Amino acid sequence: MKKFLIAGNWKMNKLTAEAAAFAKELKAKNFSNADEVAVLVPFTQLTAVGEGLAGSGIGFGAQNVHFEKSGAFTGEISVPMLEEIGVNYCIVGHSERREYFGETDETVNAKLKALIEAGITPILCVGESLAVREAQGEQTFVAGQLVADFNGLTREGAGKVVIAYEPIWAIGTGKTATPEQAEEMCAFIRGVIGGLYDNDLADKMLILYGGSMKASNAADLLAKPDINGGLIGGASLKIDDFSAIVDAAAQLK
Repeated sequence: MKKFLIAGNWKMNKLTAEAAAFAKELKAKNFSNADEVAVLVPFTQLTAVGEGLAGSGIGFGAQNVHFEKSGAFTGEISVPMLEEIGVNYCIVGHSERREYFGETDETVNAKLKALIEAGITPILCVGESLAVREAQGEQTFVAGQLVADFNGLTREGAGKVVIAYEPIWAIGTGKTATPEQAEEMCAFIRGVIGGLYDNDLADKMLILYGGSMKASNAADLLAKPDINGGLIGGASLKIDDFSAIVDAAAQLK
């Protein structure tokens, strides 16, 4: 049976009261596969969302983390701080973090290792810009990201990572890779992981699509054999839209 993960990335949205209300509504949905659903929320909303989802089976997590356990890193949040709250997931290397905040493959690699050590599931984002795709360099670019990001990870550690393919040109633009384009790249990613480790690990890895997935296109994307779910942006902010995507995945099991 194919396993899915539908993960909502709220980005910099929702105040505490809104977040708590959303968590309450989401819990009330009583999803049949609640363990395949998660929301990734701003640091200030983590406690409220965690409390609101308690006992539901729905996961929650952060959108970023620092790789050091403590120190003079003003404004940063450490892995032990996330552990204390009880998060399940953390996004690593989102294209917005790479573009606007200087995230590099080196820091991504360090964050992956820190999260894996703590038992928090990293959701690693990889993907190409429009310029790279137009130059037909998307596979070379993404393979390079994967090789650098997984550098030094053991097979056991690598098996704990979720990968999200996010074509940068399809994030927040309303554009979406066709199901065929998304499948081609997710299958390619699986092949790269197979080459770095082995096909058994690659076959079991969850690979999500993260570029403007919404209720209207979710079923077509999720039906592809190498797409195990979605990292959902805008559609994750509305309970009905997000629930529709979760339901689309459930219908494909």
